[in-house]
Amino acid sequence: MTAPPPIGFLLADVTRLMRRAFTSELEGTQLTLAQAKTLLRLRRCEGARQVELAEYLEIRPITLTRLVDQLQAEGLVERRADPQDRRAFQLYLTEAAQPVVEQIVVAVTRLQLRALEGVTPDAVAVFSAVLESMRENLGSRVADLEDGAGQ
Repeated sequence: MTAPPPIGFLLADVTRLMRRAFTSELEGTQLTLAQAKTLLRLRRCEGARQVELAEYLEIRPITLTRLVDQLQAEGLVERRADPQDRRAFQLYLTEAAQPVVEQIVVAVTRLQLRALEGVTPDAVAVFSAVLESMRENLGSRVADLEDGAGQ
């Protein structure tokens, strides 16, 4: 019997395939994958500072600045001065962004349904719980390593 592939490889493959499928779901829109991810994250945390959003998206702040410039030019995002730090900006979705974000949510939902086709709700629940545990385990380990690096 052949051993199953390592979980990390499977996760990477699924992530790559989902990214590719999501990009095809966005065909017909003017959005890039990076722009869609930025809008979705802003939907969850409006008022985030650019540096915080860049960190979450795991991109460089200058890359996010370009993305936000594009989204702002499209009228989808606005920058507001951070009342606590005049040098920083907080990001907000505009009213015009709402239908675009809903279109992205529909694409995400369609993709998730396609990816989980034939998988029972119980299996999805177990899979989600396992991924949450893995995220927690690895997230706390990364935090421990980062804390130790500063000592």
